[in-house]
Amino acid sequence: MSKIFGARSTTDEVLDGVDLSGRRILVTGVSAGLGVETARALAARGAHVVGAARDLKKAQAATEPVRAAAANGGTLELVALDLASLDSVRSCADELVADGLDFDVVIANAGVMAPPFGKTSDGFETQFGTNHLGHFVLVNRIAPLLKPGARVVSLASAGHRFSDVDLEDPNFDRGGYEPFVAYGRSKTANVLFAVEFDRRHRDAGVRATAVHPGGIQTELSRHMTEEMLQGLLDSVARSTPAGGTGQFEWKSIPQGAATSVWAGIVAPADAVGGRYCEDCRVAEVVDGEGLRGGVRSYALDPERATALWARSEEMVGERF
Repeated sequence: MSKIFGARSTTDEVLDGVDLSGRRILVTGVSAGLGVETARALAARGAHVVGAARDLKKAQAATEPVRAAAANGGTLELVALDLASLDSVRSCADELVADGLDFDVVIANAGVMAPPFGKTSDGFETQFGTNHLGHFVLVNRIAPLLKPGARVVSLASAGHRFSDVDLEDPNFDRGGYEPFVAYGRSKTANVLFAVEFDRRHRDAGVRATAVHPGGIQTELSRHMTEEMLQGLLDSVARSTPAGGTGQFEWKSIPQGAATSVWAGIVAPADAVGGRYCEDCRVAEVVDGEGLRGGVRSYALDPERATALWARSEEMVGERF
């Protein structure tokens, strides 16, 4: 790569000079925050963006900047998708498959963080069911639309460092629910999904990667109390980032969405395939306490990824 990007890079900087005319890209969660910015940056460079959202009325209003920025033939199409309902996920996937139009990139951006204990309409713990299983079914069902050279970007988080997946009790049926433990499980699952999806599809020229957008103040944190947020910031402050030290700073939304478009469009496929990226680079494996710097080894464990895939198929009642 001729350009080096980092934590402060924005979507416009990463995509500077990139022509996406004729490219078709699916972005989930386009009703706010990172999803809207990701869609805007792509449509502004000529991409046909299919934006998925649970609340289409909200998404229609939120994506006005996307339509305003669209250039060089760029467009935005909205589709209904409620990741907390497999009926909705399957309906969305079936509609896309029936259209028969290929995708160059899928950015699995939507998610929830640290809500009170609850379950999806299918009986899964809310975060695992929404963040992981909903995208698991969606991406696998539309996999035939991914042409050679396509990429899947799974939005994970440094929050994966809170917890590995629990394949024995993914829904907290034995009790002991803690919002950030559940969030950590779901975000680890997002990384492991990318590892296994990449393994299964790379011979066909389709690659998958996971990304951490960084700390951004968006609607994702709407379930967090001030006490929870302060506890999170205290944990970050006690951490030492890989490769140096530095005070934590929030990213802007364009900075937060930069790693998604970098991994999906700009970075070499072989560099990011099956890996975890942060700050527009491939992250190092860093075990130990704290939320800053790197990816825990359990999130990239290929055997763990295969086991999660099998458990996920069992839970959703489909084999891929």
